[in-house]
Amino acid sequence: MNSHLFLGTFFVYIVAMIGFGWWVSRNDRGSGDDFLLGGRSVPLFLTVGTTVATMVGTGSSMGAVGFGYANGWGGALYGIGGSIGVLLLALCFSGVRRMRFMTMSEELSFYVGANRIVRNVVALLIYVACIGWLGAHILGGGLYLAWMADIPAWQAKLIVALGFGIYCVIGGYMAVVWTDTVQAIVLFIGFFLMAGVAVVQVGGFDAMTSAMDSATTSFLAIDKIGLLPAISLSAVIAVGVLATPSFRQRIYSGRSVRSVRRSFLITGVLYMAFSIVPAIIGMATYALNPDLENTNFAFPYLATEVLPLWLGLLLLVAGLSATMSSASSDAIAGVTTLIRDVYVLFRGRAPSAANVVLYSRVALVGTIGLALAFALTSDNVISYITRMVSTVLSGMFVCGILGRFWSRYNWQGAIASLVVASATSLTIIANADWSAYWGNPSIPSVVLAMIAGVVVSLATPASRLTEEQALARISAERERMEAVPDVPLGNKAAGV
Repeated sequence: MNSHLFLGTFFVYIVAMIGFGWWVSRNDRGSGDDFLLGGRSVPLFLTVGTTVATMVGTGSSMGAVGFGYANGWGGALYGIGGSIGVLLLALCFSGVRRMRFMTMSEELSFYVGANRIVRNVVALLIYVACIGWLGAHILGGGLYLAWMADIPAWQAKLIVALGFGIYCVIGGYMAVVWTDTVQAIVLFIGFFLMAGVAVVQVGGFDAMTSAMDSATTSFLAIDKIGLLPAISLSAVIAVGVLATPSFRQRIYSGRSVRSVRRSFLITGVLYMAFSIVPAIIGMATYALNPDLENTNFAFPYLATEVLPLWLGLLLLVAGLSATMSSASSDAIAGVTTLIRDVYVLFRGRAPSAANVVLYSRVALVGTIGLALAFALTSDNVISYITRMVSTVLSGMFVCGILGRFWSRYNWQGAIASLVVASATSLTIIANADWSAYWGNPSIPSVVLAMIAGVVVSLATPASRLTEEQALARISAERERMEAVPDVPLGNKAAGV
């Protein structure tokens, strides 16, 4: 494919997304709720669209296809884990919409008596994790764009960061959910078309599977991967969905509990159906060319070398859309935490309502800039970032589950869960034999973090605040940010 033709098409697409993002957000009232949460009135179809687009990100467009290239039906494990995660979100957490949380830090601290220590620790972890994910998206999309457009890697990373950054800064959350929804349509059409055409190109389904090693065509490639690593892979994706702040924002911003629950159930079913598509694309690419040096380029290879020009252009744009939709969601989630929680941690007060949008835009520029600087310094950090974020998310997942369903959970137990999850994950990562046995550290880190949370909670005093008192404390502080000028927060409002 002509690299200039692809780059030109991609620029036209980016400009269209920026213009569309501005247009759909032009009537926002300019409040913090509007900019960061879409006024908490995002309808069902937009929640479905933005959630689907966020799920079909760098992992599904490059990671899952590359995994399918090397491991056949194992490429479906990404989608299976993701669909389980979003279905569990619908069943277990959609109800928190009625509590009007703004960040996951608020939610997790609410479960343990609105404790300030838990909220501060979780806020810092979330922000660091969001920068890490953003760096991974920029790096993955940049390498992808550089390979296809034949431009230097640093230029490609800058283009990707500017691509999603501009419409985030201009339009905020509503620009993100609308552009995500458009990108979700492009993604689904593109990926299903690609899978169908690829199977035809290799001579049919039987020809595709016969080209693979027999172990990779077993049920979910368990004969190749191993049962426990296969379960671990799906588990870590599910845990990621249940503990990633950008998915929680879909709950906080939804129009109602019913709307959020229905949208997540629809998304879970759609993503389950989608799960086999990356595996098929990966296997078809292997049948056509089993000698790719880097499995992550299975997707762009098929688009540029095999498919018709018009379809190749559509699919290449779809692949980069996947990266940008995930990146924009992580950027907004990170900045919401920065403005709502980290700002209060360091300034001792919430920003005034008049300054929230301005501060949010400045924070978006700074956050994306940090992630871009990180991505510019390395060309091989995706696996590192994935491990780092998994280490962070496992503890937050346990805090969410125990806090939501066990009233005796307290702030000491939450801190124990966070520490033990991270320590367990890092220990397993450092031991090659343990890593090979488990596949990834998600299962042992979650199990040990739950045990630690239960034991420490039972060994320490229960929270003295009722749920109503904890919610009132959090709501009072949020109202200061939304409706009144800057004032120092007293110890009571700060949750000390």
